[in-house]
Amino acid sequence: MEGERIRKRLEGRELKYFSLFSLLLLAVIGIVGMVEGGQGPGEVLRGLWIIVVSRDALITDYFELAGYGAALANAVLVMAMGLYLLYREKVKFTGLTMAAMFINVGYAMWGKNPVNILPILLGASLYAKLHGSRLGRYLYTALFGTSLSPLVTELIYILPFDKRVNLLISVGAGILIGFTLPELSVHTASMHKGFNLFNVGFSAGILAFVLVCILKSFGLECESVLIWREGRPAWLGTGLYIYFLLTFLYGLYLSRGELRGILKIWKHPGRAVADFVLMEGEGSTLMNMAMVGALCETYIYLIGGDLSGPVAGAILTAFGFAAFGVHVKNYIPVLCGVYLSTFLNHYAPTTPGIQLAAIFAVGLSPMAGRFGVAAGIVAGMLHVAIVTCTAQMYGGLNLYNNGFSAGWVAIIMVPALESLMLEHKESRGKRAKN
Repeated sequence: MEGERIRKRLEGRELKYFSLFSLLLLAVIGIVGMVEGGQGPGEVLRGLWIIVVSRDALITDYFELAGYGAALANAVLVMAMGLYLLYREKVKFTGLTMAAMFINVGYAMWGKNPVNILPILLGASLYAKLHGSRLGRYLYTALFGTSLSPLVTELIYILPFDKRVNLLISVGAGILIGFTLPELSVHTASMHKGFNLFNVGFSAGILAFVLVCILKSFGLECESVLIWREGRPAWLGTGLYIYFLLTFLYGLYLSRGELRGILKIWKHPGRAVADFVLMEGEGSTLMNMAMVGALCETYIYLIGGDLSGPVAGAILTAFGFAAFGVHVKNYIPVLCGVYLSTFLNHYAPTTPGIQLAAIFAVGLSPMAGRFGVAAGIVAGMLHVAIVTCTAQMYGGLNLYNNGFSAGWVAIIMVPALESLMLEHKESRGKRAKN
């Protein structure tokens, strides 16, 4: 009886409470990280300042740049900003909400901060006002669109004018980005037909490429960097596993101990739009999120990888997108493709970029879900080949580089696979007639 009363109180607010719990737990882990890293409150504040004023191009690990305490505090602030906007705009919490929120939390460990995302959010708000709408209608695109926040910071450093002028131009560029992405992302979705879950990452990559080309035409160069913390701190790894376990148990409670919803999720190919919350409910979705998150972390441990800021952020991104298209059944083939590619190319599984490619390959999960295991493996292998080249196209200024790469993989593979499936279907039809 007591359990039913609690469920009744939670009804319609399950994911809101989960998000607030996640924010609180992130703050607690941040305190643990501060203690483990030997940082006091003053050092955390200095670390936050370093994050705000430093370049954020790929790959800038905030764990290494500013310390665990400051990096996690930055993640708390970014998550709190996102939750505030979601609450203010009265956005219904669905699977897409989880994806948008956790991709921002993840990238707040290596590229986003409360300052460099503001101009882009402002640009989306202006776009909404121009079209007579509330920001809530375009909020998801705005949150995803903060992938170009490093460009906002970069302009302050590479423009040849006075710093105050550079700041004004960088803010203006951020507003332009936020204003442009809503329309651009609509068009790019049709290019990959929903088989790249990181659609805004693809559209942001195109926009970043154009903007960087413009800068280069004036002799202004942007270069990617590699700031990376090695190792797997026990407190961080344990904290993630505990979080995933609590998420699974909460989902199991909401589902009244039923696992049938998980099995139904596994039957879905995951092609966008696949909002598992709307399809199978909050409980089953949370259990699926927990399983995908645990799978990603376990993979990193198995290959001897690092729980750096980017890797921890990638795991949380995959965790969020497990509410919007990703599940273990459609993700494992793509993950295997990434791993198998390292036996054929000159990269090791523990190479920083390849660790990230393995986790972010979740964006191509619908390829395996729709076309089968073999197609998923090929997609993962092709993703590695492309993602190792694309960051150079825009100087590391699109944080969702894997989303940009995944878009090209889908554009290349989907027409061929659909053609083969159609031909196979037609040949079977002819044989049946004969």
